[in-house]
Amino acid sequence: MDRHSLIDKKQSIFEVREVGVVKSVRKFIVIAKGLFSCTNGQIVEFANGILGLIMGFTEDEVQILVLGDASSIRAGDEVYNKGEMLKLPVSSKFISRVVNSLCQPLDGLGPIEPEDYYPAFIVAPGVMDRQPVKETLESGTLIIDAIIPLAKGQRQLLIGDRLTGKTTVAIDAIINQKGKDVICIYCCIGKPYSSLVKILDILKEKDAFDYTIVVSGIASVSVGEQFLAPYTACTLGEYFMHRGRDVLLVTDDLTKHAWIYRQISLLLERAPGREAYPGDIFYIHSQMMERAGYLKEELGGGSMTFLPIVEILQGDLTGYIPTNLISMTDGQLYFSTALFNKGFKPAIDFGLSVSRIGNKAQWPAMKELSKTLRLDYLQYKELLQMTQLRTTGLSKEAEAKLKRGEAINQLIIQDKNKPVSIEEQVLYLYALRKGLLDNLSEAQIRKFKEEIFKFVTEKFPDFAIILRKERALTADITEKIESALEEYFKNLK
Repeated sequence: MDRHSLIDKKQSIFEVREVGVVKSVRKFIVIAKGLFSCTNGQIVEFANGILGLIMGFTEDEVQILVLGDASSIRAGDEVYNKGEMLKLPVSSKFISRVVNSLCQPLDGLGPIEPEDYYPAFIVAPGVMDRQPVKETLESGTLIIDAIIPLAKGQRQLLIGDRLTGKTTVAIDAIINQKGKDVICIYCCIGKPYSSLVKILDILKEKDAFDYTIVVSGIASVSVGEQFLAPYTACTLGEYFMHRGRDVLLVTDDLTKHAWIYRQISLLLERAPGREAYPGDIFYIHSQMMERAGYLKEELGGGSMTFLPIVEILQGDLTGYIPTNLISMTDGQLYFSTALFNKGFKPAIDFGLSVSRIGNKAQWPAMKELSKTLRLDYLQYKELLQMTQLRTTGLSKEAEAKLKRGEAINQLIIQDKNKPVSIEEQVLYLYALRKGLLDNLSEAQIRKFKEEIFKFVTEKFPDFAIILRKERALTADITEKIESALEEYFKNLK
């Protein structure tokens, strides 16, 4: 027997660990004593095999968050500390799988073989480790891609009341990444199991599950697992980002994550602050948001884009958690209940929505065609309010603006789970700029949206390929668009 095999055999026999004793159990928080060498973020194991995460300590006691069912843990039980920080298994084999917060599979498809282990809590890459954003993230939603564009590596907050379509827009963004070499991660926090099943069904139906990982922290699992879920999603995303891949991470939602952390902090007897949240809630969320970005080529050159979702009450943007997250992200999409109830979907309010860095990566063609779109639409809404009680006496200029606004309105209304490619959006906006949609009925505009892309690609099979390569309205592309539109509208009935 050689020396190395002897060492391996000894390591399998002997294990150095610190042994403590459970002093008390407060729901999902355990107070233990005897673990004198522990630090925050370390993982411990209870006598029954359940894991715990060290959340704080004093000279004599350790506060542990149970990552599982705490009902079987009793005072007097032993707890073991091996001095290990929480590291999670990562691998490309996690794609198309559903896992919990500890990366254990939940889909019944067998174990997932890890390729490496990454720490769950890290310091985000610094400014010198990043490069400026330069590529657009295609969301498949016309309002977003044209007016509030996103860039790879950006953090864009989706904020609004419940049942206003926030998750739908995020899922559409995942569906739209098909064929674009983007790994998508959907992280579910505190939602009912039925909601997660619906999302899984949509992803599978649209063939989006082939490039997606689902991290489940649903309401029925332990508080510890729900708290850990977004960190697990970030860790899995970083594995791909460091290998030069682009990642889109949807966190649904951080309001519930904040509620969970508030519960944990109050049981840890930490002083509550505004709205009873602990003072460090800003720190833990900002630390998480900073993990998004676009890495330099020498560090892998990958990107991780965040779409965190926040639920608010009755349109109140001034709450503690919403204002925190607005300040630490690169823009927000505000979903309006009033717009949603009027049938304007996606119910994104232009006036309160902004993307601070996305236009730097927007396609030149989209930038040129959409530069006045927001202003035109807002002017239309104002004019509509002013003229609601008037049926006559409008100037020709006002009538023209109303017709243009109605055409914009019909263009940006979009069915859920039917994302639209950038190439198709360019055709919509070009026809709009030329005034070809101003005198069409709602039915004709809907028909135009359904038919035009197929019509153009049949006439010019290389149109989409050239436009995606050039990304600008070159003379060749413009000529093809104008020729196709002229022929289409000539035959339009």
